[in-house]
Amino acid sequence: MRDILIQYMKRFTDFSEDALKSIVADVPIEEFKKGTILLHQGEVPKKCYFVLKGCVRQFAVDETGKETTYNFFAEEQGVTIFNQHTKDKASKYSLSCLEDCVLVVGDLSITEDMYDKHSGLESMTRMMIEENIGEIHDNFAVFMASRPEERYKALLEKRPNLIQRVPQHQLASFLGITPESLSRIKRRLEVHDHL
Repeated sequence: MRDILIQYMKRFTDFSEDALKSIVADVPIEEFKKGTILLHQGEVPKKCYFVLKGCVRQFAVDETGKETTYNFFAEEQGVTIFNQHTKDKASKYSLSCLEDCVLVVGDLSITEDMYDKHSGLESMTRMMIEENIGEIHDNFAVFMASRPEERYKALLEKRPNLIQRVPQHQLASFLGITPESLSRIKRRLEVHDHL
C-alpha cells in the first residue's frame, strides 16, 4: 500500500526513492470499516487523509435535516477539510467511509514537525493541494454552467468508477438532482447508446 503513496508523490517531486520511502515510513496507514465517520459536522478537524483503497464521502446536514453530498474521494485522492479561515475552526462537513477503506492518516498538529524533518515536503504538499484545488474549481465551474444530464455525462467521463460504487441517492445529491431525475437521465442515455 505504501507503494501507491510513493508513486503518487513522485508526480510532485524529484525526491529520490530513498527519500520518499523515508517520508512514507513516518506516515501512519490505518484501515477503517464501511460506515466509519472520520469527521462529524461541527467538530474541529485534527486529521487529514489520503485514500489508498476505498471511498470517502463528504456531506452536510442542514437545519431541516436535509443531507447533501458535496464530494467523493477515492483512490489517490487527498481528503482535507480546510477551515482555518473560520472563526471557530469547526467543520461544515462530515466525512464517512462508503466502503472499507485503507487511508494514510495525517495529524494536522504535527505537520510542521514533518516539514522540518523532511525538507522539500512542504513544497511537494503545496503542489498536491494546488492541483486538488485547481480540479475542484474547474469541476465547480463546469457544474454551475451545466444541465443535470451534462453533469452526469461529465461524471461518467471523469470518474466512472463512482457510478457503481456510490449509492444512487448520494450520487443524485452530489449532482444536485433528485434520485428520480438521475434514473430518468440514466434511462435516456441507455436508450440513446443502444440506437
